[in-house]
Amino acid sequence: MMILLTGGASNGKSTFGESLCLQADGPRYYLAAMQPYGPEGEARIARHRKLREGKGFTTIERYTDYASLVLPARGTALLECIANLTANEMFDETGEMTDPVETVLAGVDALRAQCDRLIVITNDVGSDGCGYPPETEAYVKALGRINAALAARADTVCELVAGIPILLKGALPQ
Repeated sequence: MMILLTGGASNGKSTFGESLCLQADGPRYYLAAMQPYGPEGEARIARHRKLREGKGFTTIERYTDYASLVLPARGTALLECIANLTANEMFDETGEMTDPVETVLAGVDALRAQCDRLIVITNDVGSDGCGYPPETEAYVKALGRINAALAARADTVCELVAGIPILLKGALPQ
């Protein structure tokens, strides 16, 4: 089963995703795609680690190439988050851009094949109508294509608004 959680920044996606993981038996993996850039990024990562303490997660920090990741055993995985993974796959260390869509989708497909339950978190971007520099515009479009493809593949799609899950497709596990 694959569950896609989407929504704006800081709307409760991570908390809700973790709660769905805790409902499942077996191994729990937290797949962290956020690279720790600067003090703000490091603080955010530290906050997420603290929130997961004692919940039985095995954390795997990996910033790219999820297609070659082999999980230790079947179980439940929470991929946090597609927005970070997309940026990591799209821009290399020098700032060169490549199209990340197929790479990101192949990684999610590979994870799904290894999981009883895969929970994928992404951000809703691009609906603000603002103009962006060309690199940011390319990122927003790529993430939109990835999100649409993931929503089509997912068994369940849920949008989080102010911490409230709004079911868009499928059903949530009981």
